[in-house]
Amino acid sequence: QVQLVESGGGLVQAGGSLRLSCAGSGSIFRIDDMAWYRQPPGKQRDLVADISSAGSTNYADSVKGRFTISRDNAKNTVYLQMNSLKAEDTAVYYCYAGIIYYSSSGYRTSRSWGQGTQVTVSS
Repeated sequence: QVQLVESGGGLVQAGGSLRLSCAGSGSIFRIDDMAWYRQPPGKQRDLVADISSAGSTNYADSVKGRFTISRDNAKNTVYLQMNSLKAEDTAVYYCYAGIIYYSSSGYRTSRSWGQGTQVTVSS
């Protein structure tokens, strides 16, 4: 019914920047909270940053001052601007969204995840 598609990952040198995007598609009525998580090799998936529908943001301590989360509600898209990247930022990055969508049986909610995008920072 709905899906999230990520883009923007890749290989970058330490100190560089990347911008991730995640666009929702399908019969979307509204998207509430949106977020970015990351999962380094062999470790658990952790929250990087989240943003409410009103634009309130929250960041993991490890990325404060370096990463910025934003969203474009008209495009159902969330972004993650990553600056001053470090080797320890290397991970698969996943976007998340709480989506309300239309279905043949009425409105439904979905806790949706993107497919993941690899970010590799070389030191």
